[in-house]
Amino acid sequence: MNHYLKIKPEYLDAVLDRRKPFEIRYNDRNYQVGDVLVLQEYDKDAYTGFSISVQVSYITDFQQKDGYVVMGIRY
Repeated sequence: MNHYLKIKPEYLDAVLDRRKPFEIRYNDRNYQVGDVLVLQEYDKDAYTGFSISVQVSYITDFQQKDGYVVMGIRY
């Protein structure tokens, strides 16, 4: 399943540089391993038109706030 998500430029840059191989999100979409996250850059209250797609490779809720998950991502 594809999930379209807003992401701030500084976080997107870290994903692109491979410094941030994870996403922490509220699990209101029942994320699953194999899902595709379409990370859409959002800056100053508007989409910039840039996006990248990554695949969820791992999910855990270990030591997260209630309802949140950490998702490992790969290109």
